[in-house]
Amino acid sequence: MSGAGFLLAVNFLIAQCFCMFFLAVSARSRNRVAARWFAGTYAVASLSTLFEFLVAYAPPARLWAILAFAAMLGGMLMLRIGVGHLYGLRTNRWVLAAIFVAFVALDYVIYDLPRGTLAHALPYQTPFAVALGMSAFAVWRARPASFVDRALIVLLALTSVHFLAKAYAAVLAGAGNTAKDYLASQFALVSQSMGAVLIVTVGLMLLCVLVLEIVAEEKGNAEVDPLSGLLNRRGFDNRIDALLAGAGPHGLILCDIDHFKSVNDTHGHQGGDNAIRAFGEALRVAAPVGALVARIGGEEFALFLPNTGKEATLLFAQTLRATRAVAPIPGLPPAVRITASFGVAEVTRGEPLRFAMRRADDALYAAKNAGRDCVRQAEPPAVVLEVVKRAN
Repeated sequence: MSGAGFLLAVNFLIAQCFCMFFLAVSARSRNRVAARWFAGTYAVASLSTLFEFLVAYAPPARLWAILAFAAMLGGMLMLRIGVGHLYGLRTNRWVLAAIFVAFVALDYVIYDLPRGTLAHALPYQTPFAVALGMSAFAVWRARPASFVDRALIVLLALTSVHFLAKAYAAVLAGAGNTAKDYLASQFALVSQSMGAVLIVTVGLMLLCVLVLEIVAEEKGNAEVDPLSGLLNRRGFDNRIDALLAGAGPHGLILCDIDHFKSVNDTHGHQGGDNAIRAFGEALRVAAPVGALVARIGGEEFALFLPNTGKEATLLFAQTLRATRAVAPIPGLPPAVRITASFGVAEVTRGEPLRFAMRRADDALYAAKNAGRDCVRQAEPPAVVLEVVKRAN
């Protein structure tokens, strides 16, 4: 086997590995359709290596040569469909099909032209450059913000240009007089070496885009409470520091569903879950844009209102209390009403979050001690700090 033949075999195996990688990723990815198209890209394009072998060893050479061209081009156009799914772009598959047919017809027309000349090499390589250029343009059109997406644009563009460069390399290195001579030519060794590098780099970059999306989604899921759909304590803590850096003052509200244990005892855990869902949804709908809303405990919730003073925060909490006191709970008897107690604190600039949370928590307990279904305002920070100093 020649060096070029060996590289063809290596490229085939690499392509099969990437096909399996993309299929495995599709099981976890939100963009599973795109991942499957990428798997198809490598599966179909890898067939070109088998057809290249058949060109040299099994007649009719013309048929295998055209099939090798069609398999590579088809795989690249499938890549464009996958990119469209990945970045939410519309893809006209009829146009891609027309491009495929036109370029395969062009390959048939130029088949008998002398090899190793621009007259043959340039029309042969240009369709591949066009197909990959379409994918690069599609990613660019999606206006990606991440470094990985921008790197993918550059890589696809370079790969597209590389096919045009291969046309001139075929002239300089010599591609053989006929299709059968290709595997024994110096150009085949250069072409397959470059192809191996590009197969790996493009595949790794696409996998990187998909894996980063999976990681981001898993991280997001780890910060969301599955029952209420709100942030959990981790998500709340991870996001609040950036908001605390604002000029302030900020509003902090802690609230707790009243007599939640009796809800569970009377209506079962399903009834308790319905109460948490309804209360969480009410908080989410009422919260202004930019606010953080989280379920930080069993039946305890927190709201952080950036750049909101104590009067506005107190009024907001009073409105929430009054609304929940009269709203029915889906899944519970119509006569059942769920109330809540609220503790409100104003967070001043530079105040540690743990102190603000403690003040709001003290106000929440004051509301419960006052009979529940009410709102209490926290002591100013200076008062709590003085109490802490005396306790220590």
